[in-house]
Amino acid sequence: MGEMNARRSSFARAGRSWSAALLVVAVVAAIVSALAVPGVHADDAATTPPEKAAPARLSGMSPMPNDAEVPIELMPPGSRESPVPSDEIFPPQSITIRFNHKKHVKDLKLSCKSCHTAAYGSLQSSDSLLPRPAETCDSCHDTSHADLANVTAGKEDNGQCSYCHIGATRGAGGRVAPLVIPAPNLRFSHKKHLDRNINCQQCHGRVEELELATRDQLPRMAGCFTCHDMPKASRGDASSECTTCHLTELSGKLVQDFATGELLPPDWLRMAGHTPDWIERHKTVAANDSSFCASCHQEEDCSDCHDGKLRDRRVHPNDWITMHASAARLDNPRCTSCHQETSFCGDCHRRTGVARDGPTGNRPAGARFHPPPETWVYPPRSTGHHAWEAERNLNTCVSCHAERDCATCHATRGVAGGAGISPHPSGFASKCSIAWSRNPRPCLVCHTSSDGVLAGCK
Repeated sequence: MGEMNARRSSFARAGRSWSAALLVVAVVAAIVSALAVPGVHADDAATTPPEKAAPARLSGMSPMPNDAEVPIELMPPGSRESPVPSDEIFPPQSITIRFNHKKHVKDLKLSCKSCHTAAYGSLQSSDSLLPRPAETCDSCHDTSHADLANVTAGKEDNGQCSYCHIGATRGAGGRVAPLVIPAPNLRFSHKKHLDRNINCQQCHGRVEELELATRDQLPRMAGCFTCHDMPKASRGDASSECTTCHLTELSGKLVQDFATGELLPPDWLRMAGHTPDWIERHKTVAANDSSFCASCHQEEDCSDCHDGKLRDRRVHPNDWITMHASAARLDNPRCTSCHQETSFCGDCHRRTGVARDGPTGNRPAGARFHPPPETWVYPPRSTGHHAWEAERNLNTCVSCHAERDCATCHATRGVAGGAGISPHPSGFASKCSIAWSRNPRPCLVCHTSSDGVLAGCK
């Protein structure tokens, strides 16, 4: 009886032990089931590797976080007209530096001059304006750039070479990838602009709002024209002539051929972009301002094409014969860019009889080169008188006339064989000594050296 009671007591203890064990197993199973990843069996949970945390974003690797597009309001002035800088003016760069401008300027309160000190005294575009690491970086980072051939890295993370230099190698003799920023093909003085209180943002955009400053922050010519194309009284010495900023050859023409391509005018500049329809449009641009075209082209470039073979010589409208007299008087230099006055103009006027030495029989009825004598020769003087025309543009007169033609009337009577009609204005005798001292030769066309009239001028 006692043995039976002992067995019952042993079975009871064993039952309680198994019950406790089963309870623990059930609790563990419930916990595992609750933590199990959907689609993964609980039995496999122990072998499933935990998910890795996303790496922290490195700032200073691109202009905007996550390489987002830079808003136009942060870009340099003129970026709407020219979204990217010219390859011919600013050759491509290789930027191997990680740098956050916004961090340094806005958070650390550093000015542009803190790092780009050299810009404030730079007179040439070829000057290196990059920060000097020993004078700038080492003051905050745990580094030493005193010897660039043997740079000492720091112990902190921001003192490691790879913290700023992309592609830096570790260990003895380690190297960093070279930073390549070619000199611009441009004449430019930072000092002159800074002295006129032109700040960095006016040329480079809102760099303080960006992380990495890239080549896209270089100036655009459309932005330069906001000052250089102003009226002279406002722009001062900032001339809008092409040669003010662009490189030139000895002949004065702009340098056009560069390793990155040919320098051509942009579309927005006087609609002079050399697009596929340029052949049709160039006549309008050239007619508006031929000197603008002469910045890159010579007269031979026009005549080589308009030679009567490759292109028709007719570069004028159909009614040009009736219009050319007024155009020639208004802008004679433009005519002489293609025509020679003494040959082309003179030959045509002689053939048609509209010339002093041409056959009058060939002259069309009522046609004459000069106005009637009542207006052209005889007093009183008016805007149609030959004296007024000679004073305005004597070169036009000498394309057909020689000095002897003038002396026929204006030479001293009885001394030089002229009619004695004075070409001088009233009061000239009181200041004739100035003309004589500058050049006496014109005086001797009408007067002999012994002419008493010259006594008061010598």
